Amino acid sequence: MFARLALCSRLPSRIRQSNVCPVSIRGFSQAKFLLPRSHGKSFAHRSELKQAKRIVVKLGSAVVTRGDECGLALGRLASIVEQVAVLQNQGREMMIVTSGAVAFGKQRLRHEILLSQSVRQALHSGQNQLKDISVPVLEARACAAAGQSGLMALYEAMFTQYSICTAQILVTNLDFHDEQKRRNLNSTLHELLRMNIVPIINTNDAVVPPPVPNSDLQGVNVISIKDNDSLAARLAVEMKADLLIALSDVQGLYDSPPGTDDAKLIDIFYPGDQQSITYGTKSRVGIGGMEAKVKAALWALQGGTSVVIANGTDPKVTGHVITDIVEGKKIGTFFSEVKPAGPTVEQQTEMARHAGRALASLLPEQRGEIICCLAELLTEKKDEILSANRKDMELATSTGCLSQPLINRLSLSTAKLNSLAIGLRQLAVSSGNSVGRVLRRTRVANNLELEQITVPIGVLLVIFESRPDCLPQVSALAIASGNALLLKGGKEASNTNKILHQLTQEALSIHGVADAIQLVSTREEVEDLCKLDKMIDLIIPRGSSELVRDIQRAAKGIPVLGHSEGVCHVYVDSEASMDKAIDVVKDSKCDYPAACNAMETLLIHRDLLRTPLFDQIIDMLRTEEVKIHAGPRFASYLTFSPSEVKSLRTEYGDLECCIEVVDSMQDAVDHIHKYGSSHTDVIVTENEETAEQFLQQVDSACVFWNSSSRFADGYRFGLGAEVGISTARIHARGPVGLEGLLTTKWVLRGEGHTVADFSEQGSMKYLHESIPVPQGHIN
Repeated sequence: MFARLALCSRLPSRIRQSNVCPVSIRGFSQAKFLLPRSHGKSFAHRSELKQAKRIVVKLGSAVVTRGDECGLALGRLASIVEQVAVLQNQGREMMIVTSGAVAFGKQRLRHEILLSQSVRQALHSGQNQLKDISVPVLEARACAAAGQSGLMALYEAMFTQYSICTAQILVTNLDFHDEQKRRNLNSTLHELLRMNIVPIINTNDAVVPPPVPNSDLQGVNVISIKDNDSLAARLAVEMKADLLIALSDVQGLYDSPPGTDDAKLIDIFYPGDQQSITYGTKSRVGIGGMEAKVKAALWALQGGTSVVIANGTDPKVTGHVITDIVEGKKIGTFFSEVKPAGPTVEQQTEMARHAGRALASLLPEQRGEIICCLAELLTEKKDEILSANRKDMELATSTGCLSQPLINRLSLSTAKLNSLAIGLRQLAVSSGNSVGRVLRRTRVANNLELEQITVPIGVLLVIFESRPDCLPQVSALAIASGNALLLKGGKEASNTNKILHQLTQEALSIHGVADAIQLVSTREEVEDLCKLDKMIDLIIPRGSSELVRDIQRAAKGIPVLGHSEGVCHVYVDSEASMDKAIDVVKDSKCDYPAACNAMETLLIHRDLLRTPLFDQIIDMLRTEEVKIHAGPRFASYLTFSPSEVKSLRTEYGDLECCIEVVDSMQDAVDHIHKYGSSHTDVIVTENEETAEQFLQQVDSACVFWNSSSRFADGYRFGLGAEVGISTARIHARGPVGLEGLLTTKWVLRGEGHTVADFSEQGSMKYLHESIPVPQGHIN
C-alpha cells in the first residue's frame, strides 16, 4: 500500500491550498524487470507522432541542472513546462519523469553550510575578515531529501501559470517488485490522468543506496545525480504510453561518440542496430549514459511505446523541442521497429554524391548520350507516362485538394512530352561545352600557370509541386552539368514522378551512373530536407510563392536559388501600337495563366484612358473571361469600377489581373520597383528612346520590349531547359539553365614554386600574363 496519497481535488483555488499532490512510493533502484505483455504497436513513422495521446517526458540530469550542478536551469525548465502545458491543454495526457532533486538540495545545503560556518567564524574571531570557507562533500541522499520539496514547489508554481494541477510521485525498486504496489501505482497514475493532472515522477533518492562511483565523475564537490532512464521506460510501458521523449544534453544517438570526426547523428534507430554503435563517456552529472538510454528506449519500444531521444539543453531548440517532436519534425533519434524498404534520404544523398562524381568524370559526349536517351524514352514510353498522369489527375480532381491552376500544371499531354524531348535534345547538343571548360588562363610566372575551369556545384535538391514535367528538365540539366540530384516532388504527382524517375535512371544506366539522380519518396518533410546542410549544396524550389518562402526560411545553411513570386507587369505606353499592345497583353495573361511568367498587373498610361486602344484591351480581356481588379488610381477614374484590388503585389496564377493607371514611363518603373517581384516586366511602345530607358532602369531578371512576358523561359531562350527562374542578384539570374548549375575552381601547375621565391630577396617575379584560351576549350 502507499504510505500516503493526497490528490488535488477540483476545489476552487481559494479553497485548495496547493496544486502539488505528494505521493511517496518506496524502494525503486536500477532493477532488472521482465518485459510485460506488449500493449500495442509503436508508431512506424515520425509523422504518426501527431497521434500520440499519452506522452512521457523524461528530463535528464543535464537538462534540469545548471552547469555548476548547484541548482536548476530555471529558464530551460520554464520552457519545458510551457511546452508540456501546451500539449496537455490540447487534450493529451502528459507525464514527467524528472531529475533535479539532488541538485536543488545541494544548492540549499551549500547555502546553509556556508551561512553556518561564516556565523561561527565571526563569533570566534570577532573580526570582519573571514578565512576561506571550504564546503564538505555532500551526500547525495541528503541533498535529495533537502531538494525534493523545493523541486516540486517550483513545478507547482510554473504549471499554475497555465492553470494545470500537478502531483508528485516518488518510487523505488520495491514498488515494481511488489505486485500490489505496482497495481496501486498504476491505479494512482490513471486516476491523476483522468482528472487532467500532470504526474511528476522521480526516484526517491533520499532512501536508495548511493550510486556506484564512475570513472568520469571527478572533482571535489561533484555529485552523480540518479538517472531515470529505466524508470521512464518502465512507466511508459506500464501506463501504455504512446510516446516517450527522453531529453538529454546531446542531439540524439550517434554512430560513434559525439565530437569525433566521423560521428553522424542517427535519424532512425532500429532494434538490432546496437552492434554498429560505439558509445562514448557518460554525462558528468548522470550515471546512465547513452548506452543506458538506448537499452531503456529499446525496452520501451518492445513494449509498444515509441521513443525519441533528443537534446533538451540546446538554446536554439529548447523552446520548441518537445512540441516539434510531437509534430513529427526531424528532431533527435527516433526509435522504430519498422525498417523502410528503401534507403534513407541521407543514404540516398550519399549515393547520389558518389555517382555524381562519376557522372562529372564522363566525357561530354557520354553525358549528351544519356540526355538523348532520356529524350527518346519520353516519346517511346508516352503511353505509360500519360497513364500514370491520368491516375494523378483523377485523384486530384476527386479529392478537390488542388486549385485549378495547380491541376493545369499537373496535367501532361503528348504535346508537352514532345516539347520536352525537343528541349532535351537541344540541351544534349549544347552540353558538350560545360564541365571542365577553361574560362581563363594566366601565366603567373615562368613555368607557373593558372587556370579557372567550370565544375559542378555538387548535390542539388530540387523541390517541386504539381509539375511532373519539371523532373526530366531538371534531371537533364543535372546530367549535362555533372551534378548529383535529389528530387522531392509533391504527392499529388507521385505516380507520374515515379515513372519519369525510372526512365531517368534507365537513361543514366547506359554509362553506369543510375544513382546520380534520386527521387525522395519517403515521408521526409521539406523542412527536414533543408537541414541537410552538410550533404546538399544548393536548393532549387519550383512551386508556389508560399513553398519558396518556407524553404528560404528553413534552409539557413544551404543557398536557395529561385523566386518567391512572379508578379509580372506589362506597361502600355502612350505611344504604343494598338495591335502590338493587344497581342502582347493577351499572350502575357491568357497563354498560360498559371505560369510564373504570366502577366499579373497591367499598367496603362493615363492618356490612354477612354481611347479605342484602352477599350479594345478591356474588350479582349472580357472575351477571354479574365477577371479584372482595379488598382486605387484606376478605380478613382471610374463611376462603376470592378472590385478594387486587395494588394498590388498579388500573383493570381489564374485568369485574373489587376489594372492600374500611371502618369509616365518613370511612374511605371517606380510602380514596378515598389510592387513587383523582379521577375519579368514588359513595355509596349513605339518610342525607342522610352523603351531603352525602361529596359535600363527596370531592375528585374527579365525586361522585354514589345514582346510577351511568357518568353521568360529557358527553352524559349535556347537554353534547352531550365531549373527555374531566379530573381537573386548573385550567381544566376533569370531562367537558370546549364551555366547556372556550374561553379569554378582554380588549377595551378608549377615546378616546386614557393611564395618565398617571390619575396624581395627571392629570385623570381610575378608576370600575370593572360594566355589566350581557344573557344570551347575543355580541360
